[in-house]
Amino acid sequence: MRALAISIEKAVIARLHIKGNKFEILVDPKLAWEFKQGKDIDIDEILAYPAIYRDVRAAEVASEEELQSNFGTTDYREVAKKIIKEGELQLTVEQRREMIEQKKNQIASIIAKQAINPQTNTPHPPSRIINAMEQLGINIDPFIEAELQVERILPELKKLLPLKFQKVVMEVKIPPAYVGKIFASPLKKYATIKEESWESDGSLKLKLEFFAGSQQEIEKVIANATHGNFESKILERIDV
Repeated sequence: MRALAISIEKAVIARLHIKGNKFEILVDPKLAWEFKQGKDIDIDEILAYPAIYRDVRAAEVASEEELQSNFGTTDYREVAKKIIKEGELQLTVEQRREMIEQKKNQIASIIAKQAINPQTNTPHPPSRIINAMEQLGINIDPFIEAELQVERILPELKKLLPLKFQKVVMEVKIPPAYVGKIFASPLKKYATIKEESWESDGSLKLKLEFFAGSQQEIEKVIANATHGNFESKILERIDV
């Protein structure tokens, strides 16, 4: 039998319910989480013991018949991969704290890019949004996508921060020499190109739509692609 990749005492349980049945494995918490996030790791390095259980604490091992019926294979490696990828993973206190901090930063970044301070018409820095969330004691779920938590958090956040969601429609004129570079830039990451039109001199006009909080980043992208040689004007601001 192979040497254990992690001691049983330090392992945590990964669990998957399928077809009304429960299956569990013992795993290294750090490696299992990295594998769940998509990192390529040998499953034998993750497992504390090469077995699939119906109940780890009762030391009840799943039969080959149960594995075949529920997973379509009796290969413990393939079953373990599915359990980690699709199931629940117990986390250490430190892992959970790190995940919450990461998710909090993602949420603050989304709000900073989409909302503005109506008192100044500029975005709130992410650090200010994070401080407000912490002052308000807003609960962050480490397992739910950041985008899906924004709507729930905003009503609480508005108690402390003035926030307004606004979209901007901006026209940009790009000289012929920089057209190729603008299309190669990450512009589409921040803005939707609503219209394209070509001038007689080969210049390109773009009508862009984006959240107001992204304006500085968009102008920076365009300036980098054109070495500052562009014209722009705001056509419309739309409260959303």
